[in-house]
Amino acid sequence: MTGAAWGLLCLTLLIALADWVAVAADRRPAEYALKPATMVALGAVVLALDLPDGQLRWWYLAAIVASLAGDVFLMLPETAMDPEPAFVAGLGSFLVAHLLYVVGMIILGVSGGALAVGAAVALVVIATVGRRVVIGAKATDRRLFAPVMAYVAVIAVMIATSFGTGIVVGIVGALLFGLSDSVIGWTRFLRDFPHSRVLVMVTYHLGQVGLVLALATAG
Repeated sequence: MTGAAWGLLCLTLLIALADWVAVAADRRPAEYALKPATMVALGAVVLALDLPDGQLRWWYLAAIVASLAGDVFLMLPETAMDPEPAFVAGLGSFLVAHLLYVVGMIILGVSGGALAVGAAVALVVIATVGRRVVIGAKATDRRLFAPVMAYVAVIAVMIATSFGTGIVVGIVGALLFGLSDSVIGWTRFLRDFPHSRVLVMVTYHLGQVGLVLALATAG
């Protein structure tokens, strides 16, 4: 990583930490500024990386932009939009982000054996947490069944592909990103628990950072 990339990564983590504090204190105005600012800073990290393959930068940057859109949509229920359309829009944005990360990881390179291990892990995630979240979504609103089921499937593909790269920091990042999404689904469709929003943000940001650090190994 370049010196600029390291500096921007430190800035990203500082903004993320401030966001976690804002979420813990339920300071919504600060959260609305800090949450997207974290992703903007992380996007700057991607731009600052010295990469041998120009394609990689743009796939990962596109994933971050899609995630940023998802962040904004998921904040809208508290402000302007009806909750369900905003949730579905956020779901769609993050689904696209996961797919973009999958393409980026494939360009990084995947091995069949590691991919098979990742597929096994992903199937366990689907059979346990994913299945319950999908059932909960259907019970909440039948219209959410198909989009939530598709989203769970895409998360599984993203996790499996991360294993295929063999890059540990990327695998951890994908798992944390999946955990963040799982907590969102669990608390929305099954039951909430204390400090769930903080857990969502910590795992989300660290997951995204892990995926970007995996990209840095290509530099």
